[in-house]
Amino acid sequence: MMKAIVFLAEGFEEVEALTVVDYLRRKDIGVDTVSITQNNMVKGAHDITLIADKKIDDINNLDRYDGAIIPGGMPGAINLRDNARVIEILSIMNKDDKMVAAICAGPIVLQRAGIIAGKRVTSYPGFEEKLKDSIYMEEPVVRDGNIITSRGPALAVDFAIEIIKYLRGEEKAEELKEDILYK
Repeated sequence: MMKAIVFLAEGFEEVEALTVVDYLRRKDIGVDTVSITQNNMVKGAHDITLIADKKIDDINNLDRYDGAIIPGGMPGAINLRDNARVIEILSIMNKDDKMVAAICAGPIVLQRAGIIAGKRVTSYPGFEEKLKDSIYMEEPVVRDGNIITSRGPALAVDFAIEIIKYLRGEEKAEELKEDILYK
């Protein structure tokens, strides 16, 4: 079974995190929600508190994972960007050519990890200046190799579909679209 990490930090965008977790699990992609706080309770940007599956200190075998996902939200994206262990994990996954995905403000984390230089990316409007090493595009979802980025909360479904397409293929992505009446 394919498996991904969804990182959670105080102030994460709930729609971007939970849509991805829900839709990936529907298509048999294992997901561990991973808190970077001292406990498993993480409060989102809109005061929704989640209990993460794991804490970041529990992540010591990256061979178990096929990718990592960064939701946006403020100050969630900043908190993820400023976490040395998150940056280390993303760098290792990118080096191993595993999927690294970020939505909304999340691409600032990829910038800090140094993995989007010369790559086509997108983000929430206004973050373009913080992604100077990349080739910025104003597209809903952008995939460049193993890097997937998207613009914001309204595109969480499209973002999840692209991740499913990457991890499980076009057929599973189309199945999800049909299941959720996306077409």
